[in-house]
Amino acid sequence: MFSYIKRKLSESDSGGSANQTDALLARKTEQMSLAGSVDRMGIVIGEEALLQELGYKNASDLQETVYDALRTIRDPEKPATLEDLNVIYEDGICVMPPTKSNVSVVRIEFNPTVPHCSLATLIGLCIRIKVERSLPHNIKLDIFIKKGMHNTEDEINKQINDKERIAAAMENPNLRELVENCIKDEE
Repeated sequence: MFSYIKRKLSESDSGGSANQTDALLARKTEQMSLAGSVDRMGIVIGEEALLQELGYKNASDLQETVYDALRTIRDPEKPATLEDLNVIYEDGICVMPPTKSNVSVVRIEFNPTVPHCSLATLIGLCIRIKVERSLPHNIKLDIFIKKGMHNTEDEINKQINDKERIAAAMENPNLRELVENCIKDEE
């Protein structure tokens, strides 16, 4: 990647010296090293490299992007957003280490308004669909109810993290319409 940058800088540097190109490359390396681990060749490595490849400065940038997408989801029953009701919150979104196949992992925790909330599964489904549609790349989502905050959290967590159940739910026209109404952007 840096050889490409160096070549492009050299091509655009009409009459400039190699020292100027090396200085620009050194500045670029320094900027990237602030965002992640850099090997001795000046290449960003590890999780930060994956995030930068996807267009994020760092894990916090991805976390903020996910939160911004989720904050506008409307509650299925109340005239408020999940952010207004403190169902979703920025600290509940964590960027985890990537999978072995180098896919970014985002863990989202949400807090239903009451321990017996009958719409917790629907809220989890809305969270999943909104994030999947909002991000232009593939990430692994792990969505969970905050520990101890719902009577049937284990069953709901299993449902909202099962691809087959998600696909089946979105095939139901009534359920799909509910989800679409909750996640649509305000006009």
